Amino acid sequence: MVGRQLRNLMREPIWIALLLIQPMIWLLLYGQLFSRVPSLRGGAGSYIEFLLPGIVVMNAFFGGTWAGMAMVTDLDRHVVDRFLATPASRLSIVLSQVVRSGLIAFIQAIVILVVGFALGVRVHGGVAGVVVLLVAAALVSMVFSGVSHGIALLVRREATMIAASNFVGLPLMFLSSILITQRVMPHWMQELARFNPVNWGVRAARDAVVYDRNWDGVGIDLLLLVAATAVTSAFATWTFRAYQRTL
Repeated sequence: MVGRQLRNLMREPIWIALLLIQPMIWLLLYGQLFSRVPSLRGGAGSYIEFLLPGIVVMNAFFGGTWAGMAMVTDLDRHVVDRFLATPASRLSIVLSQVVRSGLIAFIQAIVILVVGFALGVRVHGGVAGVVVLLVAAALVSMVFSGVSHGIALLVRREATMIAASNFVGLPLMFLSSILITQRVMPHWMQELARFNPVNWGVRAARDAVVYDRNWDGVGIDLLLLVAATAVTSAFATWTFRAYQRTL
């Protein structure tokens, strides 16, 4: 099933490029706009250096929230129904979509990182920092891909999926330290950010890439993302079984 997802992706690789347009705009324009506001970057050498891990995670997050659209398409074309007539594992039908989302985020993170290098960004955490950045991006995307596919299997409509993605996306983005250091956020937002998987990914990536510190905290954040991925994947699997019962 993962192989099928990769073949689908290779047939339309333009989607990887198209999904990179928005994060590039954020990185290039937003990074320049606030480059002279030192209080936002939390001790990083430059605002672009501070912003890069956040943009990588933001891109993975939004990619994950929209991942359920692929499931809606498969449902509309009765692809899923045909798979149910085969010996294919029901679990793999869902998890392959989640894994695909993580792989896309992984590839896009590499591209954004290369652009960051061209802009003068340094990875203070070395190879370990790069690995943490890529893993955090993949995990964040997989966390929200599980949620997105679960919602897709419940509502089975593109319009509802779009509304749900927008409803979840912006609040979680601004309840994280993607754009500014967490210390300058209002106290109530700081408290909510502690429970936000997006912020776990940003914090792990930024501590590893920008600050090269708090590696114990980086490990904890990654473990939290792994646990969240397991929970949301279980939710997507449960909704898939609920869909089966309606046939």
